[in-house]
Amino acid sequence: MNTRQFNLKSIRPEVASTTINDNMSSDERFQNLVLRPIIRLQSGLFVEVFKNYINKHKGVFYNFTLDKRINYIENAIQKDVKFRNSLKGMVIGLFTVEEYLIYIENSSALNKRMMNIVKEQLINNIQLFEKQKLLTAV
Repeated sequence: MNTRQFNLKSIRPEVASTTINDNMSSDERFQNLVLRPIIRLQSGLFVEVFKNYINKHKGVFYNFTLDKRINYIENAIQKDVKFRNSLKGMVIGLFTVEEYLIYIENSSALNKRMMNIVKEQLINNIQLFEKQKLLTAV
């Protein structure tokens, strides 16, 4: 195993809730063995990237109700191609060469799985997207 491949795999967290069995599709197997650990590893980065996205779009997110915030996250990932491609790059960049070769065989379906997991992760961390309040001296 080459050094890059070993290093990439060694830094990925284990996802305890992930199950692997003989009945699952190759896409589901790839999702559970590759995508979920990488997305979990990148969790903090995704949060900061989305905070930056909010601020670059004039902070309108902060004025929304919870339901509208969830819709905002979904729309950002589904409809903003530049943002979506940026998120995909943060995941794909942590693939081994072997994983990348598997990925390109069915990238469209795997991209959907990838973005759904990222979307769920951002929604699950929605409480982290509150506007920062500056403290002032009394």
